[in-house]
Amino acid sequence: MTPLEQIDRALAIAKRPDVIFTSYGDMLRVPGSTVDLFNVRAKGGDVRVVYSPLESLKIAQANPDKEVVFFAIGFETTAPPNAMAVQQAQKQNIKNFSVVVSHVCVPPAMEAILSSKKNRVQAFLAAGHVCAVMGYHEYLPISQKYKVPIVVTGFEPVDLLRGVLAAVKQLEAGQAEAENAYTRAVTLEGNLPAQKVVNTIFQPVDRKWRGIGMIPLSGLGLRPEFESFDAEKKFSVGEIITQESPLCIAGEILQGLKKPPQCSVFGKECTPSSPVGAPMVSAEGACSAYYRYHREEVSA
Repeated sequence: MTPLEQIDRALAIAKRPDVIFTSYGDMLRVPGSTVDLFNVRAKGGDVRVVYSPLESLKIAQANPDKEVVFFAIGFETTAPPNAMAVQQAQKQNIKNFSVVVSHVCVPPAMEAILSSKKNRVQAFLAAGHVCAVMGYHEYLPISQKYKVPIVVTGFEPVDLLRGVLAAVKQLEAGQAEAENAYTRAVTLEGNLPAQKVVNTIFQPVDRKWRGIGMIPLSGLGLRPEFESFDAEKKFSVGEIITQESPLCIAGEILQGLKKPPQCSVFGKECTPSSPVGAPMVSAEGACSAYYRYHREEVSA
């Protein structure tokens, strides 16, 4: 969901000789307008893969002559550890650490899709890892308002099947409720301590979604008292604006309006080894999944 211009801002920072840029591994292959983080690293940029933002803090402590920047991306799932990293940096007075924040939140995106005149979504499977953090109480008014079933589910095959079954049962019965089919990991209220640290460090902000556009209050940004850790402000890259590729229909795919094989560059210019859009990068992406398991539609 990270918009192209946010990737380009991160790339501009990562190219600086005074910066050690840290990120989760899957972001290194997400393309910007011209290159990705792998290209920056190949050309000498100090780009490092970390498995926790707290690793970035240790790198900052070990390299006081460098600016260490962490790419804080993801849904509500990754927000708590990223918030903790900023909190720890402030407590330990680590001034050479900052974050590029590109967090997005699920409920506002659901509402944006459901309120669209082009909406084709009849039910949602709500991601269990997001709900483990945030609970699913926010989905109750959405399901009631738009008369759409929302079923919380996990990621194992049996979890997904159970979620699909629950959604189909609701649709056939003419019901529309927020239902928890992942009770072993998710509660209605969620992880309250995790929510507390997120709300302490971040605040709701308007956020662009890749291929979709601006959704009001659909993201998280640093609160004013933590803006010294905002890498976009520290390195003055906030003015970078980039246009999406006209060839990529990621936004329509993410909204369920089109399928990946309907894209003109799918399986041609756009492949997992050379992605044009973000949904082709990760194994979780719709385009990547179609490329690996549903290739017969490419030539159809």
